[in-house]
Amino acid sequence: MKSISDSNRVIIKIGSSLLINKGSGINAKFLDEVVEDISSLKKEGIEILIVSSGAIELGKVELNKTNEKLTLSESQAASSIGQIKLINAWKSAFEKKNILTAQILITAEDTENRKRFLNARTTIEELLKDNFIPIINENDTVATSEIKYGDNDRLAARIAGMVSADCLLLLSNVNGLHEKDPNIEKSEIILEVENIDQNIIDMAGTASPMGTGGMKTKIEAAKIATKTGCYMIISSGTNKRPISSVKKGEVGTWFSPQSKNINALKSWISGSINTTGIIHIDEGASKALDLGNSLLSVGISRCEGNFDKGDAVIIKYKDNEIARGLTNYNFQDLTKIIGKKSEEIEEILGYLDKTEVIHRNNLVYSGDNEED
Repeated sequence: MKSISDSNRVIIKIGSSLLINKGSGINAKFLDEVVEDISSLKKEGIEILIVSSGAIELGKVELNKTNEKLTLSESQAASSIGQIKLINAWKSAFEKKNILTAQILITAEDTENRKRFLNARTTIEELLKDNFIPIINENDTVATSEIKYGDNDRLAARIAGMVSADCLLLLSNVNGLHEKDPNIEKSEIILEVENIDQNIIDMAGTASPMGTGGMKTKIEAAKIATKTGCYMIISSGTNKRPISSVKKGEVGTWFSPQSKNINALKSWISGSINTTGIIHIDEGASKALDLGNSLLSVGISRCEGNFDKGDAVIIKYKDNEIARGLTNYNFQDLTKIIGKKSEEIEEILGYLDKTEVIHRNNLVYSGDNEED
């Protein structure tokens, strides 16, 4: 296992249950301890980004609705109210250490659109260059679907890939992944996870009552982050000086990176959350991808979804996901050339965009760890 001190760039995600005292507002003691720890990391020359939950919970306090289940519009209103208090709390705490902060509101959808993804990355890089700590939160006020549990866990993982972070630290009210739910029965903590297999997924619990977290979504975040070459830690934020505790290796579950030296485009593809379709391939195509080749139409057996050219899709062989990539053809056109040779595409469609359905440079095969 590495130490946080070995990292150049670290993402720290703070859960609502730590940052917010239910019914009363910001947990000032916790906030000051975290800021103290982050100040120490910055003195070591480590770049820090924070993904902070808590806006909705703070808004609920202002609305006197802390014990109510909110509708989507009510949650969006609560978020807009609470966001001001949240960023001001972070700003005030860091000002005591003469540390500059900036606010970034982003959605999962922003990370799925390549142009917006690159724009966000450029902004963050500029802030880090100017020695600011970006405070990032999901822009709940413009969400187009229900604000679901786990959005900030997965968002933090996508940000980690976006900025090529070395480490993602998820601070929560749990001290790591356990073999069984520690709220139900005593069980051993899993100290290190080298591969996120079905056994690890099955260990994940359900969402917590406060905030939008839960072990299941943290495992999903680990899958996203580790695919981009970032290692991830789940650790308790209830310890005194919680980040310092992690630095000392005292607590937490460490997830090893699954890929190394993956280029920026493939990092984005591998972390895609909102894939829009599935392409099923035959044995020959599976072997070709395994050798690092592009996906051709002749090896496709069927496809599903409603994707456009340039969308991220999942590639399956025998109903198992083996790769992800950016398709050169939309769903309607691809269905017409399934099983056809590349030289037949122009005659069938009336045009030839690319001879490959997915070029190898736009494809991330399971275990892909080479930089093209």
